[in-house]
Amino acid sequence: MLGFAFQNLLSRPTRSILALLGLTVAIMGMVGLFSIAYGIEAMVNGTFQRIPGLLAMQPGAPIPLFSRIPRSWADEMREIPGVRIVRPELWVRAQLINGRPTFSPPRFLFGTDIDQTLRLTKAVYRDDIIEGRFLTADDKGTRNVVISKQVAEEFQKGLGDELRIDGNDVTIVGIYHCGSLLLDVAIVVDQSALRQMAHLEDNFLSSAYIESVPGEPEDALKKRLRDHFRGRGIAAWNVSQARSTPVLNIPGGPLVQNFVARFLAAAEAASVPAATPAEEADPQNPTEDAIEIRSAAEWGEKIQQFSADLDIFLYLMTGIGVVIALLSILNTMLMSVSERLTEFGVLKANGWSRGDVLRLIVWESALLGFCGGIAGCLLGWCGTHIVNWNYPTKLALYASPQLLILSLIFSTFLGVLGGAYPAWWAVKFSPMEAIRRGSL
Repeated sequence: MLGFAFQNLLSRPTRSILALLGLTVAIMGMVGLFSIAYGIEAMVNGTFQRIPGLLAMQPGAPIPLFSRIPRSWADEMREIPGVRIVRPELWVRAQLINGRPTFSPPRFLFGTDIDQTLRLTKAVYRDDIIEGRFLTADDKGTRNVVISKQVAEEFQKGLGDELRIDGNDVTIVGIYHCGSLLLDVAIVVDQSALRQMAHLEDNFLSSAYIESVPGEPEDALKKRLRDHFRGRGIAAWNVSQARSTPVLNIPGGPLVQNFVARFLAAAEAASVPAATPAEEADPQNPTEDAIEIRSAAEWGEKIQQFSADLDIFLYLMTGIGVVIALLSILNTMLMSVSERLTEFGVLKANGWSRGDVLRLIVWESALLGFCGGIAGCLLGWCGTHIVNWNYPTKLALYASPQLLILSLIFSTFLGVLGGAYPAWWAVKFSPMEAIRRGSL
């Protein structure tokens, strides 16, 4: 039966190829589109699994870049039971590198506390050095930096070379590579040097990274940290604050700054109620959280919740291609069946049952679906690698084995579905009626 079905498709090559191309394009688009969502998921999981500690920041702030907490709070955190190390962090957007705007992909100056970073059990950037070295105590107060492999390749720089960042000359002493678009965007520098470079006040931090004592329950430590700072007078983050935050420094003027701020606010609103400008922690209200403590798992969940909206768009776009492919198969099989009614009538007259004819037509459409799926999956998989190779700093598409298998199964099912109606229409005629209709 399978061989007979294959021969029937080859007997009408032009029509079969056109139907095959329609399905191939639809499945290729499906693989390509959903590799975006799979890529985000793989990137998020791979990134936050490498960050075991907790991050303390301003309530409601989408990312540490927008957060501001008092610098003295880091010292208080160190005294809380269960805390092993607290590393103060300062994040500033690098607006120009060697005179070139860095809006896409963005680049950030990460002001780290060198002593605390060296004491951490696990530390991103420090543990990912591929050339040179990480910052040491001798680098305090200097403008020595550690850059990502992406930055080094983009500006064709190596160890000992200088970069000019927002009017400041810095010297490269190390190059790291994390393999994540979320992490390979930072230029690591001593925190005190960053304050001088960006003309920032000494009394605030962006965030504080907390490493717990081994065996300390995460939930219990988060509760102690929140309880310690509860009721402090610090305003929750809001969109208007982002537009006036000096560390943001996004080029493009107020319009672009407003768009980016609202975009990040929308991401945060997916899981945290938006704060109004008038909302401030009330010392008289013991239930008010003055600090937000997030684990790596919670960061991942927030990004996944925001990316869920992307899935809706992907389903809509894929649905359009699927409908077109389904109509193409349906048209091909209807035309094929209508031209072969005499053949089906002769087969039934020679002992073929309705089920035999039905299976023949379904096998033909299933073959179209399977072959279209193979071609679409192969082209889609190759396409993701080509895109990743051409845009390594902007995209991370991932056509997983599960996605390819599901796409192939779906394509085959689509072929069967496209042949179901023509098959039902063909078998309803008696042998003589089929021969008579086919001869008209």
